Amino acid sequence: MKLVEVTIYQLEMIMKTPFTTSLGTMQNKRFLVIKAKDESGVIGWGEGVAFEEPSYTEETLKTSIHMLEDFLIPKVLGQQLSHPDEVYELFRPIRRNNMAKAAIEGAAWDIYAQQTNQTLAQAIGGTAEKIEVGISIGLQPTDEQLIATIQEFLAQGYKRIKVKIKPGKDIALIRTIREAFPTVPLMADANSSYTLDDMELLKQLDEFNLMMIEQPLAHDDLIDHATLQKQIQTPICLDESITSYEDARKAIQLGSCGVINIKIARVGGISEAKRIHELCGEQGIPVWCGGMLEAGIGRAQNVALTSLSNFTMPGDTAASERYWYEDIILPEVTVEDGYITVPSTVGLGYQVNEQAIEKYCIERKVLKNPLNL
Repeated sequence: MKLVEVTIYQLEMIMKTPFTTSLGTMQNKRFLVIKAKDESGVIGWGEGVAFEEPSYTEETLKTSIHMLEDFLIPKVLGQQLSHPDEVYELFRPIRRNNMAKAAIEGAAWDIYAQQTNQTLAQAIGGTAEKIEVGISIGLQPTDEQLIATIQEFLAQGYKRIKVKIKPGKDIALIRTIREAFPTVPLMADANSSYTLDDMELLKQLDEFNLMMIEQPLAHDDLIDHATLQKQIQTPICLDESITSYEDARKAIQLGSCGVINIKIARVGGISEAKRIHELCGEQGIPVWCGGMLEAGIGRAQNVALTSLSNFTMPGDTAASERYWYEDIILPEVTVEDGYITVPSTVGLGYQVNEQAIEKYCIERKVLKNPLNL
């Protein structure tokens, strides 16, 4: 493939309900959509999910736009590529900025899948026909609202409940959930809000038979997580700490975790996500696919990724209607009895709703190969 034109759309969509974590609250979400055109006219789509503030990672919406416009897209335009893995290698000299890299790389994978007459899932080696999904629930104003929200999603068939915790809203909150739902598969996500000084508090989580605690310590830490994992029975799942294959390799070697959450955007694209998946499979570390409050294009990529064999735990890829009044793909992602059917349509698996993209677009920029090569 050879990309000859790339359009960066900036969209703003309103989420149905505010999503609150230890990092803050979000309801109006701005994000990027990438439309890439191959020289043969094939169109591929990607999504840039960096938030407006550098809370989850150092990247922001604006820095992603800067990197895409000034470095990443110029680097890939006009390049003859035989496989999307080459995009990751092409970007290797550029440090970090993984969410920007993943946005354009995702579009290349979509084009490749279409050109080879495969679904995106097939193109990356996925075999599952349907995937098991859980739900991620942000902090709620009251315990009563939290219990009611959990009950609602369990009634919809979701296979696992993830709840956000933070200092002051942790042990009592988990105990309340366990008293209401003694056997539901449950995990807690701390979003890096604790330190080793909280060791005794975190040990108390062992009594609740959690599937895992996600990223309890610093976003860039592997050493302290290894210390903590030796002291608690609850498996630690690393999220923010895993930004590459090398991070995953070191975490496994150090004993920093028992589970890894793979997010395409956090690790720089589908190619690196696949490598981490393969490593974890070899090392006996289960993985699952986390979410970044994606709209439909990013959600479709998550569905495809989760069809790989070592995704043995329910991920965060909920139905489109969980977050959006209207998504940007057709049909929207739906959940039946806790499962999403992996689409059989060539390419992304869903049709991009360009009318919706135009409706929510607040800015765009078109970049073309200046030499028309």
